[in-house]
Amino acid sequence: MSTDMDKRRRRQIQVTVNGQSVRREVDVRLTVADFIRHELFLTGTHLGCEHGVCGACTILVDDRAVRSCLMLAVQADGAEIRTVESLAQGDTAHPLQEAFQDHHGLQCGYCTAGILMTLVDFLANNPTPEESELKNALSGNLCRCTGYQNIFSAAKDGAERLRIEEHSDDDIRR
Repeated sequence: MSTDMDKRRRRQIQVTVNGQSVRREVDVRLTVADFIRHELFLTGTHLGCEHGVCGACTILVDDRAVRSCLMLAVQADGAEIRTVESLAQGDTAHPLQEAFQDHHGLQCGYCTAGILMTLVDFLANNPTPEESELKNALSGNLCRCTGYQNIFSAAKDGAERLRIEEHSDDDIRR
């Protein structure tokens, strides 16, 4: 039997996740990270520290990089959410994913999804970053496996690939 207390602990939310509309009733204490992983079974978003420090859980909420371990699912009601699963188009990897593969910008891959989503937001607003700007943008993403140099090389190359792709799209539209 449901009590009034149980009803107050649950809320209906409506979000768009990777282009798909989703409506669920969720516990008011459920984080977006747990919602994505356990309710929607999108496991590309990883939980590292669960304190917002490591960046492994970074997703885009309304096109802004957000630590999904710090945001409650009820706070995302009405939002558009993008996870790392949204980057590839079918069998075609996103330019950043290709660059990370080509430059060995990952080892175990645990932090990679958060780094990629951080870069998607950053590069959308800064398509021609200096290396120091890239380092600053990624300073909130921790990686225990690499010395970061390959990550920065991949990020620089990914930015260039995105610029080329954007120019190609502009040429097609003309």
